[in-house]
Amino acid sequence: MATQHRELWKSMPIVLTAAIICSCATHRAQAPQNSSTMESEDVSDTSHVHHEIDYIEFSVLDMAEAKHFYGAAFDWTFNDYGADYAGIRKGDGEAGGLRLASTVTTGGPLVVLYSENLDMTQAGGRITTEPFDFPGGRRFHFQDPSGNELAVYSEK
Repeated sequence: MATQHRELWKSMPIVLTAAIICSCATHRAQAPQNSSTMESEDVSDTSHVHHEIDYIEFSVLDMAEAKHFYGAAFDWTFNDYGADYAGIRKGDGEAGGLRLASTVTTGGPLVVLYSENLDMTQAGGRITTEPFDFPGGRRFHFQDPSGNELAVYSEK
C-alpha cells in the first residue's frame, strides 16, 4: 500500500497530505492548555516517523462551526484545549488541530485528504474545483467555512 501511495504522489502535483494520511501526533506544546476543559483522554502517542508529516494545523474563524463542519463532513472528533484550540483525534494521538484566528489566508500548501469513495464524500463547504481525473484517481477541491482550501482524492 505504501508503494502504491508513493507511485500515486509521483504522478500528482506536489501537495501536502495530512490529517487522514499523516502520522499520529501529540498535541503541540505551543497550543494553549486549560486543564478545566481538557478531556481525560491521553494523547501521548509517540509513534512519530522521521521526516514524515506529523501534524497539520488549520486556522479557523469560528471554532464551533469548524468542529461541526469537519465532524459532519469527515467524522472527525476533537480534543478541546480551551476555547482557542482543538486537536484533531487520530487513533491514540492527534493528526492536527484547529486554531482560532482573526483571519485566514488562502494559498500555500494544499492539504489533500483521502476518501475510499469520492462520489460518496459530502465535504460540504464551497466546491472550488469540481471532481476531475488525474493519473491514479479523481479529486475535487473545496473551501471550509473559514476559507481554508483543501482537496479530497480517491483512487477510484
